[in-house]
Amino acid sequence: MRQFILPDLGEGLEEAEIVTWHVNEGDRVVVDQPLVSLETDKAVVEVPSPWSGRIARLFGGKGDLIKVGASLVEFAEGAQGDTGTVVGELGQEEKAARAEAPTPAPARSLQVLPAVRALARKLDVDLNLVQASGPGGTITRADVERAAKSLAEAGPAEPLRGMRRAMAQRMAAAHAEVVRTTVNDEADIDDWRKGEDVTIRLVRAIASACQAEPSLNAWYNAEAGERRLIKRIDIGIAVDTEGGLIVPVLRNVGERDASDLRAGLDRLRADAAARSIPPEELRGATITLSNFGMIGGRFANLIVVPPQVAIVGAGRIDQRVLVHNGQPAARRVLPLSLTFDHRVVTGGEAARFLVALKSDLERAS
Repeated sequence: MRQFILPDLGEGLEEAEIVTWHVNEGDRVVVDQPLVSLETDKAVVEVPSPWSGRIARLFGGKGDLIKVGASLVEFAEGAQGDTGTVVGELGQEEKAARAEAPTPAPARSLQVLPAVRALARKLDVDLNLVQASGPGGTITRADVERAAKSLAEAGPAEPLRGMRRAMAQRMAAAHAEVVRTTVNDEADIDDWRKGEDVTIRLVRAIASACQAEPSLNAWYNAEAGERRLIKRIDIGIAVDTEGGLIVPVLRNVGERDASDLRAGLDRLRADAAARSIPPEELRGATITLSNFGMIGGRFANLIVVPPQVAIVGAGRIDQRVLVHNGQPAARRVLPLSLTFDHRVVTGGEAARFLVALKSDLERAS
């Protein structure tokens, strides 16, 4: 018997969720035959068989979480050892930049009488979620009953799975690590031609701003205390899907024309919606764009995900009264938010980047 362990999926995660098995116990398989589909934080990935042979045992069922390095399949026959299969290779730079998963915070010390604790068990109330109102932070019977009523009104709890679970983990890690600061401005885009492609204009303006102020197109390795300025501009594009947020990467935007960028973006969005986006298309962004204004909102204090040091937000385009050519006029305005990691980006660098971004956007089409 030989066991095949869950390989490194190249996503920076410690576990993956089983979506479906493509084989059954007792089946004979060949090398590279799909064994199972696993859901990572951003995509569904097929894991191929490293060997030919007969499957003796499958570890886990649909919906189960499997840790990287844990047993996935047991073979009755096969090669002499694990080939070290890796689904999606990480570059050396990304391996160095990838942050370690945060250590969970210890549970708070609870002050609660045994009778109240028994009541919480009876009402299925997690005492860690109860707000204490008693003297010295003691949880009272009324606190537990109030929490039980609120939980009943809120409906049943559901565990976070797939993208949402990964989003919770990554956002918590980013919030704990990054010293984020946001600056805002507005771009007068009233001189744009009718039907201008807003997202592509934003992408090209970010590329222009990165060339004017390269310090925001960078990775920061906090553990090593090292900043890496990156010449090529690879923009992560936040895409809202039914299952959660996906951020595919639009590559080398500074060297591509508008039609090529639009074709590339359409392909990435289609793959993201179908959950078929390749893992390599989700890694290596040097800066991120969130065009949340397509849905609503003007300004935002966004989350910077390490090793990146900046994210640009674009709000809802609206008409505002501005002074234009010395006279008040109703003009179309695009709100801009720039959130940056103040550990490594100065206020002056961020301001210069935002000025360059605004200047590019305000050019007539």
